[in-house]
Amino acid sequence: MLYTHLGRSGLSVSKLCLGTMNFGPHTEEDDAHTIMDQAHDAGLNFFDTANVYGGPEHRGWTEEIVGRWIAQGGGRRERTVLATKVYGNMSDWPNDSKLSALNIRKALDASLKRLQTDHIDLYQFHHVDRNTPWDEIWQAMDVAIAQGKILYAGSSNFAGWHIAAAQEAAARRPVTGLVSEQSIYNLMQRSVEREVIPAAQHYGLGLLPWSPLHGGLLGGVLKKQDDGGVRRLEGRAAAALAGHHDAIAAFEAFAAELGHASGDVALAWLLHQPAVTAPIIGPRTSAQLEAGLRALEVSLDAAALARLDQIFPGPKTAPEDYAW
Repeated sequence: MLYTHLGRSGLSVSKLCLGTMNFGPHTEEDDAHTIMDQAHDAGLNFFDTANVYGGPEHRGWTEEIVGRWIAQGGGRRERTVLATKVYGNMSDWPNDSKLSALNIRKALDASLKRLQTDHIDLYQFHHVDRNTPWDEIWQAMDVAIAQGKILYAGSSNFAGWHIAAAQEAAARRPVTGLVSEQSIYNLMQRSVEREVIPAAQHYGLGLLPWSPLHGGLLGGVLKKQDDGGVRRLEGRAAAALAGHHDAIAAFEAFAAELGHASGDVALAWLLHQPAVTAPIIGPRTSAQLEAGLRALEVSLDAAALARLDQIFPGPKTAPEDYAW
C-alpha cells in the first residue's frame, strides 16, 4: 500500500480511501465487515462515512455498521483513520441539520455513539452552510478539538471561494482550519480544476475525489453492456452515457490498448493528479474492493496522460479558462 500525508497535515493515510456509503442499503452488514477487514489486510487505513448514510428511513445505519465492526476490537480502531461528516438532515426538527454550533455538538456526539469510538480523526462539513458564520463553526470545532472528540476538520462539496472563506476565518483565530476537501472529480467531471483545486493547493488541503468512476460510466460500461454484465442504464446515467458515448468508447479502447481495465485506468489517472490525496472507492462487494486496489499498480506515462486529456479534456485554471 502507498501512503501520503492528508493535505498539509502530518496524518498518514493510504492512497485509496474506503467509502462506506453502500454499507446497509446495498451491502449486508456481514459483507461490509468482511470488506473492511480485507481493506486492512491490504494496508488501506483510511475509511470515510457520514452521519446521513443509510438512506432516508435509516439515517445513521452505515455508521452503526462501522461501529459494530470497530467494537470487535483486534486493533480495528487503532489502525483506522476514521472520517465522517455533518450537515444533512437527521430528522424533521430544526437544528438537526446544517453547521450551527448546536448541531455540530449534537451530531458529533451521536456519530461517536454510533461509531462506538471516543474520537473522529477527520470531521468533515458535508456541504457549505451559507447561513452560519465561520466564527461560530470554528468556535464549535475548537471546543470539540479541546474535548478530544475530533482531530482534524475537512470540507466536502465546497466551491473554491468557500475554502478561502473558511481558511481566512480559521487564520484569524488562529486555528488549523481545513486539511481536506471532498469533491466529485473524475475524467468526465473535471470542473474542480477551474477553482477548487487551486484553492485547495494554495491552502494546503488534500483532495479526496468521490465518484471516481462517475457512477460506473468509467468502469467499462460499454463492454459490460455488450457482455450482458450490466443492466440497462436509466435516467441521468443513461443520458450521460448517450452524451459521452464516443468519448467513453475511445477511453475503453485506450484502456484495453494499455492492457488494463477501464476502471483501473480511471482511478490511476486520479492518483497521478498532484492535488489528489486519495480517491474514495465505495465497493459493494469484496470483488469490487480488489478491483479498486489494482489501480495502485497502474503507471501512466506522460503520453498516456496526454491521450486521456484528449479524450476527456478538462478546463483551464480560472480565470484563463474563460478570460485572457
